Amino acid sequence: QTQLVESGGGVVQPGGSLRLSCVASGFTLDYYGIGWFRQAPGKEREGVSCISSSGGDTNYADSVKGRFTISRDNAKNTVYLQMNALLPEDTAVYYCAANIRTSCNGDFHFWGQGTQVIVSS
Repeated sequence: QTQLVESGGGVVQPGGSLRLSCVASGFTLDYYGIGWFRQAPGKEREGVSCISSSGGDTNYADSVKGRFTISRDNAKNTVYLQMNALLPEDTAVYYCAANIRTSCNGDFHFWGQGTQVIVSS
């Protein structure tokens, strides 16, 4: 079955850390830029970060720069999102998605089911 599966979400206190994983099955991630997105209750989905197929190019939303780090291990068919110094406003469902291109410049055409992150004291 071809799918992307996110994991690693949970409940964490402000200032804490989580590492999200996005694992592909049924296809290889090597050829695709992979993005992380999030959607908070009552808000539109927003892009968080993206990494090119080689890992050489990354980008981040201003709201997470300096706190989040995206990386990938193509041998494990996995992309990670390390989230540090979490804030309550980071609370959302986080999704990974595959771009139609090796970069992050095209459309994201294949999505995972999401993992919930709750930042609360």
